[in-house]
Amino acid sequence: MRAMVYRGPYRVGVEDKERPRVEHPNDAVVRVTVAAICGSDLHLYHGLIPDTRVGHTFGHEFVGVVEEVGPSVERLRPGDRVMVPFDVSCGSCWYCARGLLGNCHNVNANAAAVGGIYGYSHTAGGFDGGQAEYVRVPFADVGPEPIPAWLADEDALMLTDALPTGYFGAQLGDVGEGDVVVVFGAGPVGLFAARSAWFMGAGRVVVVDHVAERLAKAREFAFAETVDLGVVDDVVVHLKEATGHLGADVAIDAVGAEAVGAPLQHAAASWLKLTGGSAVALNWAIDAVRKGGTVSVVGAYGPIFVPVKFGDALNKGLTLRMNQCPVKRQWPRLLEHVRAGHLRPSDVITHRYDLEDVAEAYETFSAKRDGCIKPVLVPSP
Repeated sequence: MRAMVYRGPYRVGVEDKERPRVEHPNDAVVRVTVAAICGSDLHLYHGLIPDTRVGHTFGHEFVGVVEEVGPSVERLRPGDRVMVPFDVSCGSCWYCARGLLGNCHNVNANAAAVGGIYGYSHTAGGFDGGQAEYVRVPFADVGPEPIPAWLADEDALMLTDALPTGYFGAQLGDVGEGDVVVVFGAGPVGLFAARSAWFMGAGRVVVVDHVAERLAKAREFAFAETVDLGVVDDVVVHLKEATGHLGADVAIDAVGAEAVGAPLQHAAASWLKLTGGSAVALNWAIDAVRKGGTVSVVGAYGPIFVPVKFGDALNKGLTLRMNQCPVKRQWPRLLEHVRAGHLRPSDVITHRYDLEDVAEAYETFSAKRDGCIKPVLVPSP
C-alpha cells in the first residue's frame, strides 16, 4: 500500500509499505477513504514528540471502509463505513471502565504517561496511523462505529478528534450560563471549542490567535469576538480590560506545545528542543482567567518538562482540568447537534490533497500558508 512516512523533522513523504493484516482476533483492517492532518501532527513533524521513529505513519483522524475483520469481531462486517476515534482503547481496563478511554492502560507500554493514539509516535504506543491506504484497527469492537447513512465522510472525519476534543475542552471548562469564555488558538479544535461553549450557555466567547484567516474563521464559524495577539500590546492586559478587569470565567488552551508570543520560550521549545513545548498559551490562560476561574487544556504537549505558572494558578485558586479526549463519550450528543443542523463539522476544512501530495500538505499547513486551517488527505482510488 501507499502510506505517509516520517523521514525526520520537517521531512515526510509517501512510500510503499506492507499492507496491514489482522494480527489478533479482535483486529479489523480499514481501507481509508479520507484522513486529516491535525495541528498536533505538526508537533511530530517538527520533531517535538519523543520517540517519533523514521518510517512511522502519522494520522489519528481517519474514516474508511472495513476490509477484513478478525474471528472475534462481532460488531463490524466487511463493507461497513466506519469512523475511528483517535484514542485506542481496550474497553475493559480500570480506566476504560470509568469512561477514561484516552487513558487506557492496556494499549501502550508507556501507559503510565499516556494511552494509545494512532500515528502518534512510540510514546503513544507505536500504532501506525491513517494517513495511508489501509490501517490496522485493534479492539475493533470497542473503538470504531458505523457511520450513520445521513452523515458525510468529511463530517464524520471531524468527529474522530477535532470536534470531540473541542467540545471536551468546553466541558472541562465547566462552562455555565452567561460565562465569559476565552479560547486560545483558532485552529480546528479551538474553533470547535468556541462553538461548543455557546451550546453550554456561554454569554460571551472570545478567540485569540495571530493568523488573520483563522480569526476570520472564528468570527464566521464560531460567532466569536476575536483578538489578534499581533496587534495588541499585551494580550492578558487586553483581555482583563475587556472583562471589567476581572478576567474570563473560563480559559481554554487549544494551542499546545508550539504557541508563539514569547520568543525565548518558543526558541527553547521549538528549535532547541529543551522543553516539551512552549507553554505561552497556557500561561496566558492562567493569567487571563479570573480568580476562582477554570483553565481547560486540550492542546497537546510532550511528556517532558514544560514551564508553567503553577504558583499563579495556586494563588488565584484556579481549577485546572485537562486530558486526552474520550472521543466515543462525546459522539451521542455531537451527532444530535450535527443531525439537528446546529453545526456542520466539515466547514472547518480548507484544503484537500491527494495522499501522494502529503509533503506539500504538511509544508503548507505548517507554514499556515494559503489560509490553511484544516487539510485532509484522500488516497488515490
